[in-house]
Amino acid sequence: MAGPSVRSPPGHAVMSLSVPNTPDDQHAGDPNYLVGIDLAGRRVVVVGGGSVAQRRLPLLIAAGADVHVISRAVTPAVEGMGAAGQITVDVRDYADGDLDSAWYAIACTDEPETNAAIVAEATARRIFCVRADIARLGTAVTPATARYDGMTLGVLAGGRHRRSAAVRTALLEALQSGVVTDDSEPVAPGVALVGGGPGDPDLITVRGRRLLARAELVVADRLAPPELLAELGPDVEVVDAAKIPYGRAMAQEAINAALIEGAKAGKFVVRLKGGDPYVFGRGYEELEACLAAGVPVTVVPGVTSAISVPALAGIPVTHRGVTHEFVVVSGHVPPDHPDSLVDWPALARLRGTIVLLMAVERIEQFAAALLAGGRAADTPVTVVQEGSLRTERVLRADLNSVAERVRTEGIRPPAIVVIGPTAGFTAAPVAQTQPQPSTAP
Repeated sequence: MAGPSVRSPPGHAVMSLSVPNTPDDQHAGDPNYLVGIDLAGRRVVVVGGGSVAQRRLPLLIAAGADVHVISRAVTPAVEGMGAAGQITVDVRDYADGDLDSAWYAIACTDEPETNAAIVAEATARRIFCVRADIARLGTAVTPATARYDGMTLGVLAGGRHRRSAAVRTALLEALQSGVVTDDSEPVAPGVALVGGGPGDPDLITVRGRRLLARAELVVADRLAPPELLAELGPDVEVVDAAKIPYGRAMAQEAINAALIEGAKAGKFVVRLKGGDPYVFGRGYEELEACLAAGVPVTVVPGVTSAISVPALAGIPVTHRGVTHEFVVVSGHVPPDHPDSLVDWPALARLRGTIVLLMAVERIEQFAAALLAGGRAADTPVTVVQEGSLRTERVLRADLNSVAERVRTEGIRPPAIVVIGPTAGFTAAPVAQTQPQPSTAP
């Protein structure tokens, strides 16, 4: 049941949802009246400085409220908000009269009698008050909320916070994935350069997935998550812009033309790329071509495989006290090629992490160049094939043996090569998106 229309700050919509009580709801009763409150510049008193206050304060700050916290003790995070000037903090006990001139109050101490006294004062002063420990005994209830593209979503479930949070999360995910649309108006013609992430469809950004759901034409790379294409409607045209190493490839000029022609035909075009559009993705070339043709472009950064694939394999590209730099290098041309822009001797002298992309086919040459430049032969190397996918393979070696190991194990593109001290780290992540089979060193 949707709540009434409310006035909201410019550029923001407020959406509230009341989940009907079930017959066995222990808090069954009249539903709360849902409304959006403009707290900008208005005094809000929060009594209590623990974890509950810590969760509530950021939204109050974001709303522009004049927030005053009263508590005999506060968490470091709450203390930090006070030190930053985002709120005022009085480290003391609550006293009757503290709600003077307040518009809104939250009672979130760990003392029921204190919370009851705060609600009593608020009621006497006609100030709406949330009681965090027993929601039904307050005069206002905090909904489960989320922000999405200029909207604030709020869900109430008769005091059943887990239920309201679950519905809020499901609604947010539906909006993010495009299952639920927030605007019936067609998207204006143009092009969006969207980074699809390293391969797992769950690793595309929220904005990227939302724009993809509204596309009328999709020009997709080979490394773009194919599962995302399966979610598109039957009326969406998909152009295969694959660039297979040493194989079939759509010329960049043809890709540019497809983007421009689609947009000029009145379509919203998504250029779906693997990783990030600007990390060896030729995204800026496509931007320049579109702008030269008068086509508007939106750029949506992606999760680059140069960082995410090592991370999913348990390898940080930096680590305190071990490495203070990491370098991402394209391996599309060998070290001695006249078109190479990489200073390989200087690269070999670095002590940090080197991440090689598109390097498997020439791994012998890159390893030889680094060894010749002085990089130690026992420098750890990890190669990750098809990172973030169920077919992921992880090979661990050293700089002296990695080329032979890659050939022996049959490692093939797409693969990421990580060179440096952190490549030898073996601690697996606590949770992984997909199973992570690996070959032994």
